[in-house]
Amino acid sequence: MVTGAARGIGQAIAIEFAHRGANVAMIDVLDAQETLEAVEQFGASGLFLRGDVSDRAAVERLFAEVSERFGGLDILVNNAAMSIRKPLIELEIEDIEKTWGATLWGVFHCTQLAARMMIAQGRAGNIVNIGSVLAHIPYVNSSPYNGAKAAVAQMACTWALELAPHGIRVNTIEPGWTDTPGERKFASEEQIREEGAKLPLGRLGTAQEIATAVAFLVSADAAYITGATLRVDGAVTLVK
Repeated sequence: MVTGAARGIGQAIAIEFAHRGANVAMIDVLDAQETLEAVEQFGASGLFLRGDVSDRAAVERLFAEVSERFGGLDILVNNAAMSIRKPLIELEIEDIEKTWGATLWGVFHCTQLAARMMIAQGRAGNIVNIGSVLAHIPYVNSSPYNGAKAAVAQMACTWALELAPHGIRVNTIEPGWTDTPGERKFASEEQIREEGAKLPLGRLGTAQEIATAVAFLVSADAAYITGATLRVDGAVTLVK
């Protein structure tokens, strides 16, 4: 299951899983038909379910449908998120609730239900959270998002310890500045090009690079990795 799979990083992850032979359930409030078609081109079984991960009842329905379609769940990728950027003094409570609803509560809802399903199945599983380097970098005008990502990073470590006896691994990937459609909400093409050139590797990361990292963390090659945070950030945290 990949949340926020309609575009960007989530879309790349869903397609990468299909390329590697996995059946994929795609969750998004947006239309993920394009992702579904790409997944099915690899011969994988795909399922697109429209739903809001901040809504507990909706998430319970989504998990029931995934269970009915696929008979269980082996991997959850918590990618869905949103960000409303305003200075602290201008933030409305609704701005924080919306940001935390998807970026924090959505991760909690999906992880709890996935863990319960995996334990009931009696077999190992993997949960990967797509965090952000902004969990550590105090990027201005982004306090709700920064705080949510910091909370997710801490919860993931706690969950890794709690779920280890069940063979469920929990890890977090923290992308740096990544070239996705969502970035166009906050920056122009010119800004992305000019500021990207100033990064240590001279460019933004790609959604595919994040997807490849996720695929590694859920693979047998990473069988002894849990409670870890993998920064796929092109060293941006080293210069901030």
